[in-house]
Amino acid sequence: MTTLVNVAGVIWSIEGKCKKGNPKKKMQSVVVALALSSAAALVAPSRPAARAAPLEAATISLPTSVKPGVVTGEALVDLLSYAKEKGFAIPAVNAVSSCGINACMEAAAKYGGPMIVQFSRGGGQFLAGKFIGNQEPDKASVAGCVAGALQVRQLAELYGVPVILHTDHCMRDWLPWFDGLLEANEDYFAKNGEPLFSSHMLDLSEDPLEENIATCVEYLERMSKSNLLLEMELGITGGEEDGVDNSDVDSSKLYTQPEEVWQVYEALSKVPNGKFTVAAAFGNVHGVYSPGNVRLEPQILHNTQKFISEKLGGDDKKPVYFVFHGGSGSSTEDIQYAIEAGTCVEINQCAGTIKMNIDTDTQWSFWDGIREYEAKNHDYLQQQIGNPDGADKPNKKYYDPRMCLRSAEEATVERLGKAMEDLKCVNVL
Repeated sequence: MTTLVNVAGVIWSIEGKCKKGNPKKKMQSVVVALALSSAAALVAPSRPAARAAPLEAATISLPTSVKPGVVTGEALVDLLSYAKEKGFAIPAVNAVSSCGINACMEAAAKYGGPMIVQFSRGGGQFLAGKFIGNQEPDKASVAGCVAGALQVRQLAELYGVPVILHTDHCMRDWLPWFDGLLEANEDYFAKNGEPLFSSHMLDLSEDPLEENIATCVEYLERMSKSNLLLEMELGITGGEEDGVDNSDVDSSKLYTQPEEVWQVYEALSKVPNGKFTVAAAFGNVHGVYSPGNVRLEPQILHNTQKFISEKLGGDDKKPVYFVFHGGSGSSTEDIQYAIEAGTCVEINQCAGTIKMNIDTDTQWSFWDGIREYEAKNHDYLQQQIGNPDGADKPNKKYYDPRMCLRSAEEATVERLGKAMEDLKCVNVL
């Protein structure tokens, strides 16, 4: 991973176009997520005349629909279109605590860019509490993700930044978690006119392609009614992350072919009001590895864009929105080349990429902040009373958990700042 954070996040890119003469037409977006470590992308496919036309690409300035707080529906599409047009990707960070959530939003506010806060199934269980997670894993995973989403909704506007709420890889065995999340969205939509989350990811990449596409179509039809975006995955992201272990996968499955992406694009673009991204594998791997140990092929993304653009026959040269998963061990050059292809990076890399997942690096930065705090204040953290200043001096202000946790937040904000620089996501609001 290229000094980016592999936080199980995803980057999306959406291309929207309004049919001339009727800008109020509903939009359909398609995104292709590149399976690097964890990737996802949004694309607005061309529609038959009888179908809703894609939205017009956003202007170079931030769309007025994108405001501080959680963005959903057309505001989400506008934000992704803006990222694609302006040439930056949005970091996606897997959060497992309130401190992690706040660090994401602080980084966004400090560096002037949007942020994707995402939760994994295991992260949701941890947020709910391991006691409950061990007894009712599916219920805990839903409840924890919903609790985290509500925290983001309560605070994002105060931070003054647009935030995309997302959930990460969901395999077929974990569909009860996905179904529970959709129920929570539908309930929230009925009460508030918008979904609780912005988007969710289905990772059925281990299934036969036809089954993967069929299930994604089925879920997108349901999600479109609540204005949710679907991220799907093609190919397999190598490595191991949060309960998903593909360490020994056949290397051929790490690289997606343009024809496969086209099949996805063609099927999902037929869903009315359907918005989706595709995480297409191009050698990406979850985790962190020494330089040279991960062979990314972002050219696959460029070739795919060209292939589908020719199939559609329109002027759009980057019709697919890619998500970049797992760019560990990759260079900044590879990442930025992926962004050029219209990819969303997982804080790992992009190609036309607009979203990039970050997890491994932010996990380390969080721990490193605590480690540095302990090293700096070691002699004040050995007992409640007694330190170099005197045998009767109290140490409460040093072992107050808020102190080391704040240090962890600060280290994570700094790491996310570096990721945002690599993704060209600084001062874009």
